[in-house]
Parts: sequence; structure tokens; C-alpha cells
Amino acid sequence: MSNIIIRTATIKDAKQILDLEYEVISEGKYFISVPDELEKPALRKQKEWIQSILENEKETLMVAELNLEVLGWIVFQSNNKKRLSHMGTITMLVGEGHRGKGIGKMLLKALLAWAENNPFIEKVSLGVFSTNERAISLYRSMGFIEEGRKVKEFKLSDNEYADDVLMYKLVKE
Repeated sequence: MSNIIIRTATIKDAKQILDLEYEVISEGKYFISVPDELEKPALRKQKEWIQSILENEKETLMVAELNLEVLGWIVFQSNNKKRLSHMGTITMLVGEGHRGKGIGKMLLKALLAWAENNPFIEKVSLGVFSTNERAISLYRSMGFIEEGRKVKEFKLSDNEYADDVLMYKLVKE
């Protein structure tokens, strides 16, 4: 895994980012959307999304790449409201066949380094399914703190629920 490159995404990554997102959501485990709700957005729309992030100095999108293949990605998106402009939320995903190899940690480290060096960002937030124990463990190991839960936020089946675990890390005190 030493040949993995973490870099800022480009418009050229749009198709791989989109395909990976569709693949992970299709697993039906870690995202609000379930497979039968998926509509694969047009590649043009995906490119516009990436471009808007690249043009915003308070946002970033990074990919983990090996041999020109995107294995995972992480995005930091901010809010344009003045009172929320110091923080943003991350979403991260790694392809199923590449989990447990440190790619998520590499992506998260790179994102946190970017946030620490960004003069506008003070807080990085996220929400994660309470059933995603590996992700929660990773976030805790990187200094994220649970700040609350939305109990039974996600209905997984008739009698099965997951909480939305809200976590944060201050990158500037």
C-alpha cells in the first residue's frame, strides 16, 4: 500500500469518483440512500460538483489512488452561512475490496492536514452510522470526539435501527 497517492481530485476523476460512490451505496450498509433509491447522476453533474468544490477555498475533495485507480475519496464541504463558516462536514468512502488497509486513515490524515493549514477552518464534523464500528474506531484514533447522537435516526429494517453518531475534531484551538 506504500504506492498509494493521496491527492486533490480533478475533473478527470469524476467518473471513478461517481462509480465508487455508486458501488459503496449499492452495498446498502453505510449511507442514507439504499440501492433501490439510487439514480446515477449524470457525469456532467458530477463534474460540476467537483468543480464547485475546487473553486471554494473552504472545501476540498481528495482521492486515494493506486496505479491510476481511485480506491477511495474524502470530501470536506462547508456552509456559506457566516456563523458556520469556520467548520464543515466530511464524507469519506473506500471501496469494499480496499478497506482495512489504512486507506481511510491516509485520506483522513491528509484532510486534517489540509484543514489545519486552511486559515478559515477550525472544526471538522461528521456523522456516521452507529453500526459502522470500524469507521468510528478510525475517527476516534484520529482525535474525533462524539458530540451527540440522533437516536434511531436510520431505519435499517422493520425492527433494526442505527443511531447517527455525530463527531468532531477541532483543528485550531
